[in-house]
Amino acid sequence: MPEQKVTVDGHRLTLSNLDKILYPETGTTKGEVLDYFASVAEPFIRHARDRIATRKRWVDGVGTAEEPGQVFFEKDLPDSAPSWIPSRSIRHSTGRKRYPLINDLATLTYAAQMASLEIHVPQWSVASGAEDPGTITSNSRHPDRMVFDLDPGPGRGLADCVEVAQLVRQLLEGMDLEVFPVTSGSKGVHVYAPLDGSATSQEISDVAHELARSLESDHRDLIVSAMKKTLRENRVFIDWSQNSAAKTTIAPYSLRGRLTPTVAAPRTWDELDDPAAVVQLRFEEVLDRLDDGDLLEPLTEATGGSV
Repeated sequence: MPEQKVTVDGHRLTLSNLDKILYPETGTTKGEVLDYFASVAEPFIRHARDRIATRKRWVDGVGTAEEPGQVFFEKDLPDSAPSWIPSRSIRHSTGRKRYPLINDLATLTYAAQMASLEIHVPQWSVASGAEDPGTITSNSRHPDRMVFDLDPGPGRGLADCVEVAQLVRQLLEGMDLEVFPVTSGSKGVHVYAPLDGSATSQEISDVAHELARSLESDHRDLIVSAMKKTLRENRVFIDWSQNSAAKTTIAPYSLRGRLTPTVAAPRTWDELDDPAAVVQLRFEEVLDRLDDGDLLEPLTEATGGSV
């Protein structure tokens, strides 16, 4: 298929290889990926706005179980990126990197054109519309949401993650926090709670760590909170570390680079009442669900508490 010149939000973009198959198992093409991101742009941008974006790109597709496709991690915006893409420079211990902010459909379309199937963001955001100071450090960020990534170890599955999500929910609601579940599109579940932004990432990470250890103490046969992978056999790992300023989590509504085009999909707690019935959702299902609105919208509207 020849290149297509399009105008998105007043910006000219060239879309290429629209018939390239990015998910061989389902025959899903790059054109369908672009259509998906365009269709979920409003809720996607709602949750990714003003958050530096790390991209995982599968330029030749995700491949198969026998021959996985090559994935590229991209943080810096390449020199070839359009100058109109909003961005911020973040100083890390290894030097400064300039990240895009996916604040508009044109930038999201650019990312999809680059086969960025997965877009990961931190729990903190930059000051909207602020001039780039060039010297801000990621360690100085104040998160406006807390996240727990529930990941099944060998011998455990999604149903076990849903069970742990319910335990996390009880604990956070006991702290007067609202709690929102997202099936990750990979193997597990993410649990979010809004915060008021008054605490540092280090403080929130420390609290999350303590909460994870508390749950592990009460459910040692089910939960592990230590980072050591050898301890995860037959347990669900509560990854509290994604609250760190330097860490990111797959953005809600992002595709995943799995064998099929699954999505980090917001869910209702009612859906998770029967853990055995819960499955990861594909992009077609997520599009159908959006007819009823964005289940995660209250996360951005809520005035979270401090912890």
